[in-house]
Amino acid sequence: MRGKQAPKRDIQGDPRYNNADIAKFINYIMEQGKKSIAQKVVYGCFDLIKEKIKQDPRHVFNKALKQVSPLLEIRGKRVGGANYQIPYQVRGPRRFNLGCRWLIEAAKSRKGKPMAEKLAAEIMDAANGEGAAIKKKADVHRMAEANKAFAHFAR
Repeated sequence: MRGKQAPKRDIQGDPRYNNADIAKFINYIMEQGKKSIAQKVVYGCFDLIKEKIKQDPRHVFNKALKQVSPLLEIRGKRVGGANYQIPYQVRGPRRFNLGCRWLIEAAKSRKGKPMAEKLAAEIMDAANGEGAAIKKKADVHRMAEANKAFAHFAR
């Protein structure tokens, strides 16, 4: 690597809940620098969750993220002219990143409703262990399990 690694910045909590994870999630949802719109989407989603299941939306969000975040992932590596899919354990920040990304992608793939409603439905589904984001995690884990024989190539 050339140069120094960029320092990790501390993210301050979001305005409503003062939670750094929710602030990061808002930043992941944000498109073209429009943070106020991303906040409206996330807070609207949390209000819908609170209405529908009468629980603290932060707990539901954390449970959904814990359910969706992967433990293993596969990366390609070239060994002696052949490409192998090698399973690796996922570190903490990347687990959070992948979990958020999969939740957002799954919510965007739902059709016919405003983003806040789609996101609320996906978060509630993920907290209950179902939905497209959970399916994505299961697919990744299945691939890692199938390629466990190549784990010895990992460094």
